Amino acid sequence: MTDLRYPVGKFQPQESITDGQREQCIREIAEAPMKLRSAVTGLSEDQLNTPYRDAGWTVRQVVHHLPDSHLNAYIRFKLALTEEQPNIKTYHENLWAELHDARDAPIETSLTLLEPLHTRWVMFLKSLKPSDFDRTLNHPEYGIMKVHTLLQLYAWHGRHHVAHITSLKDRMGWK
Repeated sequence: MTDLRYPVGKFQPQESITDGQREQCIREIAEAPMKLRSAVTGLSEDQLNTPYRDAGWTVRQVVHHLPDSHLNAYIRFKLALTEEQPNIKTYHENLWAELHDARDAPIETSLTLLEPLHTRWVMFLKSLKPSDFDRTLNHPEYGIMKVHTLLQLYAWHGRHHVAHITSLKDRMGWK
């Protein structure tokens, strides 16, 4: 039985990555908004309000979670590049997902927000030197992290949540 929480598997960072792997991660971040939009195109309100698993977020909450998370990620990358090993702030994503804008807002607001955010984020990532990806930040839960680990995490994160939606669609027979 597949764990519905991790349809693409749990995040498993590599200690170091090649230039090609780094470019692939950036490509995946660039493609995430289009893949998310494609995954939800044509879904009804009832389908958007369907949890992707028992006790899981609804499709709508997943859509709204991505810009919430990726806005935080973009700031984390910028902090890591402009400060020496900054301490980053976490947020309670489960509580954010219960707020009105995540539970009830039209998904178009988050789909639209994600697109220019990723455009700007990818422009920023492509401007970095290879050595910039070795810079570090301090995550309160995970400790010292390199920027290349953060890059891998957010490439995975987009795939992870799009797969929540596409695997639900497959299981439910939604076209």
